[in-house]
Amino acid sequence: MIKGVGGIFWRTKNLDVIKKWYSEVLKIDLETWNGTVIKPQLGSETIFSLFTENDSYFPIEQQVMLNFQVENLDETIKHLEDIGVPLAKNKEISEFGKFVWIKDPEGRLVELWEK
Repeated sequence: MIKGVGGIFWRTKNLDVIKKWYSEVLKIDLETWNGTVIKPQLGSETIFSLFTENDSYFPIEQQVMLNFQVENLDETIKHLEDIGVPLAKNKEISEFGKFVWIKDPEGRLVELWEK
């Protein structure tokens, strides 16, 4: 029944700051309608996963966590270092891939993943 994820939507306290941050840090160019279309590349996938309310994988006070798949996590980390964005959690390697975490200006944890 489901063909794919149709979108990610959330409210923000400071639209201009958040738009600028996602553009500079993650290179997501948001258009005048405050969004963009991210077209999947061959080999990418979207994970839908539920967590219990007390799971410590991401902050309990955060209801949803964004996860962006990246081509090369080491290059992404270098970009983050170059522009002064600290990692909220250091690189982790597991059977699912490589991961790092950063926080956006409103404190939301964002996961970056290389499969």
